[in-house]
Amino acid sequence: MSQKAAHARTRRPPHPVDEVLPVPKLALYGFQHVLAFYAGAVIVPILLAGAIGLSTDQLIHLINADLFTCGIASIIQSVGFWKVGVKLPLLQGVTFTAVSPMIAIGVAGGGGTAGLQVIYGSVIVAGLFTLFLAPYFSKLIKYFPPIVTGSVILIIGIALLPVAASDAVNGVAIGKAVDGRDLAYALGTLALIVAIQRIFRGFMSTVAVLVGLVLGTLVAWAFGDATFDAVGSSAVVGVTTPFYFGAPVFVGSAIISMIVVMLITAVETTGDVFATGAIVDKRITRTDIARALRADGLATAIGGVLNSFPYTCFAENVGLVRLTRIKSRWVVASAGVIMIILGLLPKAAAVVAGVPRPVLGGAALAMFATVAVVGIQTLSKVDLNDHRNIVILASSLGVAMLVTAQPNVATGVPEWARIIFGSGITLGSIVAIGLNLVFHHLGGRGAAVAGSPGEGTVRLEQVNTMSEDEFTTTFGRLFQGPDWVVRRAYALRPFSDTQDLRVAFQEAIFGATEDQKQALMDSYPELARIVGEDDDGAHGTSSEHSLADQGAAGLNQLGEEEQSAFGELTAAYHDRFGFPLIVCVRDNPDRQHILDSGWTRLHNSPTQERATALIEIANIANHRFDDFVADANPIHSARVKQFELS
Repeated sequence: MSQKAAHARTRRPPHPVDEVLPVPKLALYGFQHVLAFYAGAVIVPILLAGAIGLSTDQLIHLINADLFTCGIASIIQSVGFWKVGVKLPLLQGVTFTAVSPMIAIGVAGGGGTAGLQVIYGSVIVAGLFTLFLAPYFSKLIKYFPPIVTGSVILIIGIALLPVAASDAVNGVAIGKAVDGRDLAYALGTLALIVAIQRIFRGFMSTVAVLVGLVLGTLVAWAFGDATFDAVGSSAVVGVTTPFYFGAPVFVGSAIISMIVVMLITAVETTGDVFATGAIVDKRITRTDIARALRADGLATAIGGVLNSFPYTCFAENVGLVRLTRIKSRWVVASAGVIMIILGLLPKAAAVVAGVPRPVLGGAALAMFATVAVVGIQTLSKVDLNDHRNIVILASSLGVAMLVTAQPNVATGVPEWARIIFGSGITLGSIVAIGLNLVFHHLGGRGAAVAGSPGEGTVRLEQVNTMSEDEFTTTFGRLFQGPDWVVRRAYALRPFSDTQDLRVAFQEAIFGATEDQKQALMDSYPELARIVGEDDDGAHGTSSEHSLADQGAAGLNQLGEEEQSAFGELTAAYHDRFGFPLIVCVRDNPDRQHILDSGWTRLHNSPTQERATALIEIANIANHRFDDFVADANPIHSARVKQFELS
């Protein structure tokens, strides 16, 4: 087979996120998303209607308007246009963060439709504010490293579990007796979902949640615990019209409150986008965050016009993507179409409303927990030997659980602070972001580097006085295999600043003997095949860093076809040059580019390719050094020639 033919075979299909599935599958998977989302979608208008004194007919219109606008918002976010929409499988729903502020605004506005008019005025302005703020907020992405995003995602998953638990026991208050039948429906639905995923493969396992909801509902109906009486009494068609409850009223204090809600929601959306990116193997950039937030802002402004509320990415459906492994954004777009239809057909919506709460709760237990698992996976990339990261994670999780377990703590704080203390997700996110700023960005302490495990952190002057073995233990993780690079760098002491230390490692690589260079190149794993400690022992504990490096392009999560393409390339490369194909994946994490450049490098001479491989090793070490040196301040370093590692 010619190299050209082999190269042609490496052309991969569209990314799973962009894959357009057959219409029947789109409809089925989309309906599964709607079922998983439905309870969360309708709870906000139900709570609001009861608090500000709306009639039953007005509540029905609010629910229809909510579903209709959710569909539009989900299509905007998943399909995208211009610079709006992140183009990921993210379903949009009304944010729970807005419930308490909207109730306060509605009551202050006189309740009923008068209160709604003030709410919608503030929603429209806050949505437009978010739309225009998005590109500026996205510039703050550097303040959302894995310790922050992982903590927020974990908090989102755990904080949602009590919602699922409440549904599972049919809303019975803590301390009251739980109906055993409700518990049986919830646990039975959960067990059914698990059994389907264990027994079946392929299509059947991907619709496990849908099958569990349908069968759970049928069992409840057979025992008389699921009714569909509302179907007969509902209208055939119900169209939501702009400003159905009257023209919006713009009140300054209400607008400020809603803008604060949207700022907090932006943090939650950022966490959801990062979580979804990790699930679908898409690298999230500042541009992606801006697109997602623009979609939030536009959808919120549209919601204010169409009698709905502020919108955000729905964490419930992030869990569903993780659970089903169906990554196509067009599935969420189809769910958006279904929601628009439900918003126009009250009878159809009434059928979905017939799913009993315990059945929904059983499915939600699985979905919400998978969101927490994504947070744990993100935190696995964090150096938890660094006590600062431990403090950030523990503190944010602790205060989030305080509010989640004891929601009445919000009554003990000033009214202006209740929007923050009213949500464990909100408070935990703010604490994670704030502590990250305090520990990693503020103050004149310069760069921060974690020392060797169990030894805490060290300062530059300590680095300059280390023994050779201590230095090698501390910085050995920058390279695979032999430690001669670090030992050669040690000989170049003393180091005046961070950059001086970085250059020492680079000089050590290129000043080595040919045999040393060969041993170094041989120690790096093949692309898309991470060598573990039990493989041949050559990589030792450094294999975890190769996993993080190659994970930047998802090379540790390839499908069968892509795995074959990379295997063919790396085998051809090794046969020609006698050492692994070494690529600094983090310089360009596009897998097709890596494949294309790899086949191109096969035409190089052995001498040129050895030099290229060493440059790639130096680039990999630079990225690991950047991870190791947290937020180095070159201006501060240049001024005081000090490299503080604590």
